[in-house]
Amino acid sequence: MGETKQLVTPWTRFQEAMRMVMDIEEKGRRNKRYKRILRSILKDMTTVVQEIKQYNEQLDPPREEINTLIKEKDAGEELVCISCSRTVRWLKFLSWLPLFRNRLWYNKNDSFAEDDKQVNSIKHTLYKVREILELLDIENFEQKLRGVGTPIKCPYGVPRNPEFTLGLGVPLSKLKMEILGDGMSILLLTGMGGSGKTTLATKLCWDEEVKGKFKENILFITFSQTPKLKNVVERLFEHCGYHVPEFLSDEEAIKRLGILLRKIEGSPLLLVLDDVWPGSESLVEKFKFQMSDYKILVTSRVAFPKFGTPYILKPLAHEDAITLFRHYAPLEKSSSSIPDEELIQKVVRYCRGLPLAIKVIGRSLRHRSIELWQKTVDELSHGHSILDSSTELLTCLEKILDVLEDNPNVKECFMDLGLFPEDQRIPLPVLIDIWAELYGLDDNGIEAMEIIKKLDSMNLANVLVVRKNASDSDNYYYNNHFVILHDLLRDLAIYQNNREPIERRKRLITDINEKKTQWWLGEKQLSMVANLWSKYCGWYVKQNLQQVPARTLSISTDETCASYWSHIQASQTEVLILNIRTKKFYFQELLEKMSKLKVLIVTNYGFHPSELDNFKLLGSESNLKRIRLERISVPQLGSLKILKKLSLYMCSNISQAFENGTILVSDSFPCLEDLNIDYCKDMVELPTGICDITPLKKLSITNCHKLTSLPQEIEKLVNLELLNLSSCTDLEGIPDSIGNLSKLRHLDISNCINLSSLPENIGNLCNLRNLYMTSCARCELPYSVVNLENLKVVVCDEETSASWEAFEAMLPNLKIEVPRVDVNLNWLHSISS
Repeated sequence: MGETKQLVTPWTRFQEAMRMVMDIEEKGRRNKRYKRILRSILKDMTTVVQEIKQYNEQLDPPREEINTLIKEKDAGEELVCISCSRTVRWLKFLSWLPLFRNRLWYNKNDSFAEDDKQVNSIKHTLYKVREILELLDIENFEQKLRGVGTPIKCPYGVPRNPEFTLGLGVPLSKLKMEILGDGMSILLLTGMGGSGKTTLATKLCWDEEVKGKFKENILFITFSQTPKLKNVVERLFEHCGYHVPEFLSDEEAIKRLGILLRKIEGSPLLLVLDDVWPGSESLVEKFKFQMSDYKILVTSRVAFPKFGTPYILKPLAHEDAITLFRHYAPLEKSSSSIPDEELIQKVVRYCRGLPLAIKVIGRSLRHRSIELWQKTVDELSHGHSILDSSTELLTCLEKILDVLEDNPNVKECFMDLGLFPEDQRIPLPVLIDIWAELYGLDDNGIEAMEIIKKLDSMNLANVLVVRKNASDSDNYYYNNHFVILHDLLRDLAIYQNNREPIERRKRLITDINEKKTQWWLGEKQLSMVANLWSKYCGWYVKQNLQQVPARTLSISTDETCASYWSHIQASQTEVLILNIRTKKFYFQELLEKMSKLKVLIVTNYGFHPSELDNFKLLGSESNLKRIRLERISVPQLGSLKILKKLSLYMCSNISQAFENGTILVSDSFPCLEDLNIDYCKDMVELPTGICDITPLKKLSITNCHKLTSLPQEIEKLVNLELLNLSSCTDLEGIPDSIGNLSKLRHLDISNCINLSSLPENIGNLCNLRNLYMTSCARCELPYSVVNLENLKVVVCDEETSASWEAFEAMLPNLKIEVPRVDVNLNWLHSISS
């Protein structure tokens, strides 16, 4: 005879769970006070559950609800902490209990509800359950056991809610019906590029009913053409507040992702995978896990058969298209040059209901002459249908660049936006560096910002300010300003660039990864270039070398193809942009032959910092003036004789850059005037070697939250005009030696919340014009501030302004400004995109 199985009831399971919780509480917690509270409440559970069980049996709730809530989960064994996972599983059983509150309170035929004594007892029981649930909040309880902070409680990666849309009501309703349904499913939203797929997915995430169901468990991830699975999973771990592992393979990343998602199982989850390209279907499949209330929404230009019947986003109806067009090209009734209705109808018809084309062309024709309107209609009338293919769309969109002909710099700057990877925000400081050297724009970024605003007004680019600081000193760097380019407009920029004759092409853009090696300048074209140069210029070009005539070279690569570009001859290159996804990147010998190189931009789009090998080759570049490194473990930079500006963003190992062994730092950077260090979280002290770079005029150290102090040697920076220390939250003091910086004009200590006082010698800063100190309520003012005769503006909060008002009579030129607080949390995502 087989062994008789003991009947396992919810009650016995609950007792088992309670014992597990007690065991975890004893082993995992060190807080004695918390332990006493938890133990006290858990001891009361027995009576509570007996009461609930009694009422439950008499009320006879549906058995299937209970069975669902107490069902075993297969994923329990995979969790890192087995006892934790089982505890979580059984604590979820408690969450069912309040569901019957209405049945208890409002069932007038029920004998229990008629007895006030019983009702009060039930109320007491449910309040006790609520207390237990609140104390044993599952997610926070696991994190406390692991020593991890509270995760970000907001949807992840969802773009801004679009302000004005048309024609999305019906498709939005259809998608909502599926999204709000129960179970697990993959939904595919498809349509032509620029038809509004991302816009519709964004509106879905902002819909009140959708937010009501999924709450913070909405994850919005842009896949684009070359997605990196490990990077996506790393971002999700970071968002959920867990330690980010270093995955050895995609398989390991997916396994850990399954564990992560099951940690929030029981709460509805919506995952949006935006802009999925052909060839990435298998990656989408890896995100499938059998979970209750789990939805995946895929947006793509391609209708993948394996994802079932797609939701096809159709072009706008003509009436909606006209309304949208008028929104982006408003017509002034008082103007004498208003195009007639027939001309407007023709323009809109040629847009074929494509929202992107309507927006872009509408913006381009706004306030323009009737002649330009007619010219646009005539040119479009000779083209093919805008819906035929992406090539035809680009051909149509290319017509809008005619309005840029009056300002060649603006057109060139637009085409430069195609130098960066798709679906990535382009930092404005990068564009400022490039355009200053290529086109002679000013160093402070004012002209660059005007060009970006012009492109934004035409819907050719969008400007995103992730965090609005009260400090005007941010305008010296624009660290919080990004440019966003729609992928079709990026294609347009590349397409326009490649229409130039090969020998006159100004940019070479290449994307080398494990799936493709795509050169916009192919072997056949290279051979043609060689023949042309040989015939007309008398040059001899070796067949095994790829001569690059372009002034700007953009290379995107990953760890599988990091050395493919070693055979490039780029002697004419002035700007080199490296977009990498690799732990270690090897600089090739080609750098030694880039005699005209002026700007180097290295951006690591992976999660962990990348190491740069053989970086000292740059020391041979006599013209290199600007370097920007992002997410890089900073190497020894060597000797950079004419370097004017160095920017380090989210980098690590900062001190090594200013420790050159036998070479003095002052000899390594004899011309450096501008040093910008931003979001370098591991920098505790400012390397003293920086203080030996006496040519420095601008020193910006921002968002370095572990920085506690500045060296006394900072007084050596006698040419310093701007010192920006904003958002260094652990900074405790500024040395008195700062008073020797007689040329200092701008000082920013905004958001230095631990700064207790200004230095006593601050009154010696005879040329100080602007002082920014918002969110510095603890900062006391020394009496020496009365000597700041040239101080014009102090920007601070209300509490600090009261302290400054006491000195106003002695500083007649002083203006105190209290800026309005801008509550904007977009900056929380600025370090993860």
